[in-house]
Amino acid sequence: MISEPISQYSTKTPEYFSGARVDFISRLPNNNSAKILEIGCSYGGTGALALSQGKCGSYTGIDIKPQAIEIAKSKLSKVILTDLDTNFSEIFEHLRDPWTVLAKLIPLLKPGAILLASSPNIAHKSIIRNLRKGDFNYEDIGVMDRTHLRWFTPNSFQELFSEAGLIITDLFPISPLKSCQKLAAMFIPNGQKTHWRQICIEARKP
Repeated sequence: MISEPISQYSTKTPEYFSGARVDFISRLPNNNSAKILEIGCSYGGTGALALSQGKCGSYTGIDIKPQAIEIAKSKLSKVILTDLDTNFSEIFEHLRDPWTVLAKLIPLLKPGAILLASSPNIAHKSIIRNLRKGDFNYEDIGVMDRTHLRWFTPNSFQELFSEAGLIITDLFPISPLKSCQKLAAMFIPNGQKTHWRQICIEARKP
């Protein structure tokens, strides 16, 4: 099992497991013969959207939470309940060894396959501000979620995928920056990335 007990996820509200990654689905081409695997599918909202928009003909979801899998069953082509850290993978911030997990995942992808992933940004300005005060406090949700085992900056998240042999096609924040954020970022090295609360990446298998 992963090092934090499954009981930690039982305290999460339904909102933590719901919703759909519209930004990711919009990046995929329409292809009724495509097969998509989502690692950490939660309630299946993203997969349901992909299927309804004709982005794929088959959508498999993997998750560690039994309650989420039960709900996802009615939305996805196939769901798998498993300890994703020892048997395959979950989302990267919850893994003890995301580098090994990614190495196991890549051989299962077809050449040209698209990989989309995201992770909280430990270099976010709010975290930097707290570190300057000497604080590194865990929370129930967000960048400092107490169930996270790993943290990434935009640079180190990109390295995770490029060192695994994938071609990085885009690295971007979950939401576009506002004009005032871009202006403030001009005076800080890598300033714009300190405003990214969530790091998103698009990569392809050669």
